[in-house]
Amino acid sequence: MSDTAKRSILAGLRWTSLRLRLLIVFALVALTAAVSASGIAYWLNREAVLTRTQDTALGDFRRQMQTQAASLPLQPTAVDLRDAAEQMASSGPGYHVLLIGTREGKPVTGSSDLDSFTKADVPASLQRQVNKKQPLTSANTFEYHLFWQRTTVGGTPYLVAGTKIIGGGPAGYMLKSLDQEREDLNSLAWSLGIATALALVGSALLAQAAATTVLRPVQRLGDAARKLGEGKLDTRLVVSGTDELADLSHTFNKAASSLEKKVADMSAREESSRRFVADMSHELRTPLTAITAVAEVLEDEADSLDPMIAPAVHLVVSETRRLNDLVENLMEVTRFDAGTARLVLDTVDVADQVTACIDARAWLDAVDLDAERGIMVRLDPRRLDVILANLIGNALKHGGSPVRVSVRTDEDDLVIEVRDHGPGIPQEVLPHVFDRFYKASASRPRSDGSGLGLSIAVENAHIHGGDITASNLPDGEGAVFVLRLPRDAERLTGTQGPDDDPDGNEKGDAT
Repeated sequence: MSDTAKRSILAGLRWTSLRLRLLIVFALVALTAAVSASGIAYWLNREAVLTRTQDTALGDFRRQMQTQAASLPLQPTAVDLRDAAEQMASSGPGYHVLLIGTREGKPVTGSSDLDSFTKADVPASLQRQVNKKQPLTSANTFEYHLFWQRTTVGGTPYLVAGTKIIGGGPAGYMLKSLDQEREDLNSLAWSLGIATALALVGSALLAQAAATTVLRPVQRLGDAARKLGEGKLDTRLVVSGTDELADLSHTFNKAASSLEKKVADMSAREESSRRFVADMSHELRTPLTAITAVAEVLEDEADSLDPMIAPAVHLVVSETRRLNDLVENLMEVTRFDAGTARLVLDTVDVADQVTACIDARAWLDAVDLDAERGIMVRLDPRRLDVILANLIGNALKHGGSPVRVSVRTDEDDLVIEVRDHGPGIPQEVLPHVFDRFYKASASRPRSDGSGLGLSIAVENAHIHGGDITASNLPDGEGAVFVLRLPRDAERLTGTQGPDDDPDGNEKGDAT
């Protein structure tokens, strides 16, 4: 599976991805619309079905009461009531009838089906309403009205209605089962639920199609931007259409073209500047070698020269050495910038290496070394010497004696700490101590150092796969530089560059 396909799948699975959010939004909108439409449709159909069934049953029951029950005698027998109830039920649209009259002051009942409908099935509230005589007014010309309500008996929904014959006739009650209507409404609910689910699936498919249509150009734009960030400045998008995404692609292509041109110009200028520094350093090396030789002869003869001339001779010798150090440092910087700096590895004892660095520069009296013999590492001895010379020289010059150098190991790393007892590094200077040509004091732009020593030291650490950090000790007890290198830099070994000089001797220039 290609990286693009993997990124596409992972992007689709992320909770924060635009594709997933589009799917969720589409699904929520479709679900809300479908549920709302289904709920309204179900409610309207339910009311229509129940109202139609109810109106039909109540209308027929009213007519039956007016014809059958009204023709009963004022003192009906139970048989009379039962026969009338059966006739009413048989001619009605599937309901049971219960008639209640009085004979000799006692209640008499007659039902079309005693097993299905008795007086106990009639809610007490409905019985009170049916038997309650209504006051006669201009708006109400009947003493008794037809009342109904829906109830549930044994889990089955029923419509119960009742009225009473005016003039002392019996009261009649009707019991109509709504089970068939409930089944019809359940079937309708299932149908609406399936329709809602299908709408949800359809919305997801539409959202996927819309997301693919919209996000594919965005994904191509993201891939192009990623390639551009990786340095492939010739990356361009294929523009199709005239919509906003096409305008975005046009804008990206213009930005990429402008960026490519500017980077090319900057690279050309940087290369020209780097070549100028390298050529200048090489050109200065030959006359500097001659000048250095003459300066050394003059230095040897300084004691025999005129006292008025001797200080000038010492100044010339000092500045010549400073210029020679600057040229060497510039050449080393150009090697790092050009990528030609290479490691020449050897297995060394760190304690011996640090001791040799200190002894070569006559720092034994000013440096306190804490290093056990036998710590063997594989690195470039010359570059380690450059790093140590710069760190220790910087501590001696800007810190305070004694300078303490401690060597230890941390798993697969070599750790060398260089600590001084000076005032420490100002907080505003601390982030810039490894910058090239950085001087801590703007009022002293000219000093013995070139401002390249620590930057060269950290570059040498980086080429080993390590690093150098600078910090202050608490309570103003001084500054500490920590060098961390891998104990085996074999995997970073490259072919020695043509400009590398294994016998070169970079000085410990302190910034």
